Amino acid sequence: MSTLVERKDLIAAAAAQMGKQVYKGAEDAKNPLPRKELHQDGGKVTTLEDAIKQTGLKDGMTISFHHHFRGGDKVVNMVVAKLAEMGFKNLHLAASSLSDVHEPLIEHIKNGVVTKISTSGLRGKLANEISHGLMEEPVTFRSHGGRGSAIATGDMHIDVAFLGASSCDPMGNACGYSRSENAKSICGSLGYALPDAQYADKVVILTDDLVAYPNTPNSISERNVDHVVVVDSVGDSSKISSGAIRDTKNPRDILLAKQAAKVIINSGYFKEGFSIQTGSGGASLAAVKYIRQSMIDQGIKASFSLGGITAHMVKMHEEGLIERLIDVQSFDKVAAESLKCDPMHKEVSANEYASADEPGSATHCLDMVILSALEVDVNFNVNVLVGSDGIIRGAIGGHPDTAADSALSIIVCPLLRGRIPCVVDEVTTLITPGSTVDVVVTEYGIAVNPSRPDLKERLVKAGLPIVEIASLRDKAQSIIGTPAALPFGDKVVGVVMNRDGSVMDVIKNIKG
Repeated sequence: MSTLVERKDLIAAAAAQMGKQVYKGAEDAKNPLPRKELHQDGGKVTTLEDAIKQTGLKDGMTISFHHHFRGGDKVVNMVVAKLAEMGFKNLHLAASSLSDVHEPLIEHIKNGVVTKISTSGLRGKLANEISHGLMEEPVTFRSHGGRGSAIATGDMHIDVAFLGASSCDPMGNACGYSRSENAKSICGSLGYALPDAQYADKVVILTDDLVAYPNTPNSISERNVDHVVVVDSVGDSSKISSGAIRDTKNPRDILLAKQAAKVIINSGYFKEGFSIQTGSGGASLAAVKYIRQSMIDQGIKASFSLGGITAHMVKMHEEGLIERLIDVQSFDKVAAESLKCDPMHKEVSANEYASADEPGSATHCLDMVILSALEVDVNFNVNVLVGSDGIIRGAIGGHPDTAADSALSIIVCPLLRGRIPCVVDEVTTLITPGSTVDVVVTEYGIAVNPSRPDLKERLVKAGLPIVEIASLRDKAQSIIGTPAALPFGDKVVGVVMNRDGSVMDVIKNIKG
């Protein structure tokens, strides 16, 4: 019989041939403790201050955040306040988007804690201050798909990602909902946090519900998480539908929604297995409700709905009208709960959602998208970021990503907002190139891009009120006249990136 002693020389020869050491036996005794007790903190659970220290964060580095709690987010302000307390300076804050709730950042910018920002959008007093020249370095604006690509390629390198999660176990398995009795929050999809978790040098999960291992199914895997911090609250779930997300009761928006629905139904794309996405504006969200009855009447089902998923989409999915939901951001609690419970409701990262250089991104498979706009010009270019007063007041989101990749992009906007024209000679800021826009729907008529004569023919045949886009501009001017030029200064406060990584436009400061 061959023994280990007899095989000693053969073992040594095999090790030498493989360039390995010979096994010498276990040095430490096996720990007999129950594993739940042994790994109760996973070696990762710590305080926020200690987590920051252990990441090796230094002045001048890049920190990132996601915005899935929207107006209810508490993580950005909490973390940056701690960083300020610890004396950090000259940080680059790379958030998927920023909103009204992040007003405290103004003081941190003035104090030099944050000197650079990359984001998809800005709102509220923070946006107003930046529009007037608060920062020395311009804010970099990217679409959601563009941000995902920039992170993946290293164009925007993240040193430490601070990511809020509604549940996390001691090992770092995290997601945007909780199945425990102690659940405090829910935001649903963590799609915009997933590139950060995958590519950041260090990842810190902040959670208000530390659950037992294993927290499955999870959005973020323990293999990508370095530290877990338990806090009182990561976000107010009642505010994830705040801001631009609204269910309209405005008669004008309802009229626009009905017109957009007629475009869809008569476009040639409204057939069995079509796919669709809606933007965050009231009219674009409401349009879905008006195609529902036609789907029932014609026996048509959609293969999937994409993007920010809403209660309307969930209802149609549950009715069997939409087979699958592909969710990069849950726009309300109904959608968040659906993601938690329904295996046909799939969470995707920003890269899988809309990155131009991701071969399998869902936008590449998108038939139709309905989007809102602040302005559209006579060349079909769209602005969704800068208001008519020159103040930053919105977000790029997935607007240019979906317009570029979809077979049919529909922009829905009123001709006027108050005394402000929405159809103009040239948009204040170029966000979505006109070459990617197919239709503009207003209450005064529907304009079709001249590059789509096929589509125009179908809509004319259906009896829809088709007009030239220049006539919409003329109509707006006849009602309110030509607006005065905005008092822009010479300082660049924002740089708008195209989704391919090129610079597309700049935003100048507004005086006064």
